[in-house]
Amino acid sequence: MQESLMMILTPKRRIDILRDVVDAQKQKRPYVITFCGVNGVGKSTNLAKVAYWLAGNDLRVLIAGCDTFRAGAIEQLRTHVHHLNNIYNTNDNIMVELYERGYGKDAAGIAMEAINYGKDKKFDIVLVDTAGRMQDNEPLMTALAKLIHVNNPDLVLFVGEALVGNEAVDQIKKFNQALIDNAKLQASPRIIDGIVLTKFDTIDDKVGAAISMTYTTDKPIVFVGTGQQYQDLKVINAESVTELLLK
Repeated sequence: MQESLMMILTPKRRIDILRDVVDAQKQKRPYVITFCGVNGVGKSTNLAKVAYWLAGNDLRVLIAGCDTFRAGAIEQLRTHVHHLNNIYNTNDNIMVELYERGYGKDAAGIAMEAINYGKDKKFDIVLVDTAGRMQDNEPLMTALAKLIHVNNPDLVLFVGEALVGNEAVDQIKKFNQALIDNAKLQASPRIIDGIVLTKFDTIDDKVGAAISMTYTTDKPIVFVGTGQQYQDLKVINAESVTELLLK
């Protein structure tokens, strides 16, 4: 049982963001990550945690505010950027910047502008924040598919809650299917590449969501959120999760 669980949690495709950023730098372009997920799972907060981790590795980060739907979404990102720059700024070298164009506009267009801006200003990474949406909301899922199709990010991360157990499995399966259905007959549509599992510190028996999500989607869990602070983001440890399940 232990071997089987370890095999499930050890991804077939290993995502190494820092290595891939170097490859993008050689091409003189920023590495682009798009975050998506349902409402209220902590997308913006975990995006800020990822930005903290990247800035800690001496990478300049541009955050694209593409949640043009939820009131306060841009202001939340602006607050995160302010805090992160208070932590990392040295000699007026701004490590994290926000690109936003307000509310009610086309998210795909703003993401494209942000990526071009990031390239012009020599940012290493662009993190694209998107509006939370339920997996059954067809118009919003179509808009997300358009954003991903038009901008073709290097990495698409699904942010899900460990707390909800197998509901998260249903969410990610339907997100994937919606991206396929709205791909306009592309031969190989872009789908979710990896998972960020939030609230991982608040669970006990529901840690099984980690197993279910990787098994049903064949996608690796890239990060787990383990608290409220910026540093509370960890790479998943397959061995510790397996021990927790079998104790």
